[in-house]
Amino acid sequence: MIDSIEIREAKLSDCPFIYGFVCSLENTEFDFALFQSIFIENLENRHNIYLVALANKEPVGFLSCHSQLLLHHSGRIGEIQELYVDNSFRNKRIGQTLLYQLEIIAIQRGIAGIEVTSNKNRLQAHRFYKRERFNDTHFKFTKNIL
Repeated sequence: MIDSIEIREAKLSDCPFIYGFVCSLENTEFDFALFQSIFIENLENRHNIYLVALANKEPVGFLSCHSQLLLHHSGRIGEIQELYVDNSFRNKRIGQTLLYQLEIIAIQRGIAGIEVTSNKNRLQAHRFYKRERFNDTHFKFTKNIL
């Protein structure tokens, strides 16, 4: 049972459990030292928003959003990079609460819109984003070069 849900900005000491969340999200195991160096750099970037969800004071979710000024929007746009909620805490509005807090911070920072890309296989995630009023408007094409 969840007595309380808290959303707060991530801090450096959160790296180990966020590492676990992202490895689970991507179904792989990343090099921790490399992950940690990227985490630190991104955490220090004022254009990034990293949020942690706590249920009963235990970490159960994570959201990262990077924002940048885009010419084709003539403004600052945020892009959700990762959104993860632990399996045993899904369908308890934690993802929705993370998004709600992101929107509050985004408005405060002058971010005009939020975008997200989701793997084609993540059908539950697609339904979640549509339910949260994200519009399915683009295709994303990728190419690995290294």
